[in-house]
Amino acid sequence: MKLRRWRRPVRFGSLRTTTPVSDRWGWDRGTPIDRRYIDAFLDEHRRDIRGHVLEIRDRRYTERFGSGVVQSDVLDVDATNADATIVADLTATEGLPENRFDCFILAQTLQYIYDLEAAVAGAKRLLRPGGVVLATVPAVSRVARSAGVVGDYWRLTTASCGRLFSDAFGEKHVDVRAYGNVLTGVAFLMGLAAEDLADDELRKDDDFFPVLIAVRASKP
Repeated sequence: MKLRRWRRPVRFGSLRTTTPVSDRWGWDRGTPIDRRYIDAFLDEHRRDIRGHVLEIRDRRYTERFGSGVVQSDVLDVDATNADATIVADLTATEGLPENRFDCFILAQTLQYIYDLEAAVAGAKRLLRPGGVVLATVPAVSRVARSAGVVGDYWRLTTASCGRLFSDAFGEKHVDVRAYGNVLTGVAFLMGLAAEDLADDELRKDDDFFPVLIAVRASKP
């Protein structure tokens, strides 16, 4: 008979629950953890957010991180969005403007699009030669209530993002980075905010436990 291996007990404390601490991504507690990573990525690439810039749904990141923005446009499939200057489906490639933008901020959008290859092809079409797309996608996340269980399709990895964007832009034109670690992943799923964690806990990135994947791809 094998001897039982004794394990150190894990004290879950207030996290020993089958419901999250916050059902709103942590917005009601502070800054959602994935937003901290998005901000860090876009802050690092401020120089790319210049010239004629396109963003999904609104201009929040263009206004916060843009440097030398000459013109700002908003893309949305929803014609009722008053901020939208271009109403179009990112996957309907032929219906998109071509060679128009210096930068396309594509934050937290691709997970809601089933045809990822068409969406990335659409992003490439929108850019001028030398233009840059700055994209972020979840690796770990709850299902968004706004999309529901039938409209939130994907959680991606560095490998899948690298392959997806390299097939469209070329491998040497694509940089992929993972943000997060096992602690921030658990905290994010539980609805904790960035303010619930220490800065060194948030800054620690572990490629095997990503929360967010960020991609910079430039059009040849």
